[in-house]
Amino acid sequence: MTADPLAPLLALADVAPAVERARDLVDQAHRHRALRRQGGQVAAEVSLRSAVASAALEGRDHDREEVRAGTVTDPVLQGALRVAGALPGLSDLWTRAPRQVLARLHVLAARDVLTEEELGRPVADPVVAARLDGLSGLVAGGTKVPPLVLAAVVHGELLNLRPFPGPSGVVARAAARLVLISTGFDPRGLVAVDVGHREREPEYVGAAGAFATGTPDGLRSWLRHYMAAVEVGADQITLIGDEILAAS
Repeated sequence: MTADPLAPLLALADVAPAVERARDLVDQAHRHRALRRQGGQVAAEVSLRSAVASAALEGRDHDREEVRAGTVTDPVLQGALRVAGALPGLSDLWTRAPRQVLARLHVLAARDVLTEEELGRPVADPVVAARLDGLSGLVAGGTKVPPLVLAAVVHGELLNLRPFPGPSGVVARAAARLVLISTGFDPRGLVAVDVGHREREPEYVGAAGAFATGTPDGLRSWLRHYMAAVEVGADQITLIGDEILAAS
């Protein structure tokens, strides 16, 4: 029987408790009473905030209310909005054909940023191709670690590899959210993890660089950051839900 390649991550100091805490906070947020009748409004707001945060992490920072009003034409922001809106429809395909979904995410993210010939095409590098294959195997059932850990690995690996030209960070963040949606951890895509990455951006950048080293301390740093970002995403459900209830 082949050993789970990601299982050792849970033995790193403080990682398992951080995963447990993040999961518990998400479970609590998923019980917010606004989700009973106004879950669609919450999901739409999470999608908007996630896209704005993801674009900002690509260096395209825009006021959320201007984005909501439809006055921002920045192509990276528009790509992030398209990606966020497409995630629910891609979740079923994600575990069956992750490479295909990554290409689709890149087409959505990079339209009007790159040429047509570049869209959906990973860089021609055999090392990148091999690591994408390995990542695809994990997504397709090659690990039994908690979804939060798999999402963190998918995110960190795609940030490190940059397998696509252009706004590849948007693709990496979307792929991580797809892990949470497709595994049933966050089936409605309500956890605005990207808002957490944006709020903790210096830590996000530093931890992503640490992940790229592949050392135990580097991996631990990234996993702890990711769980902290999930906690912020869970808090967003509560904040958005409270706002919607107050306005209704």
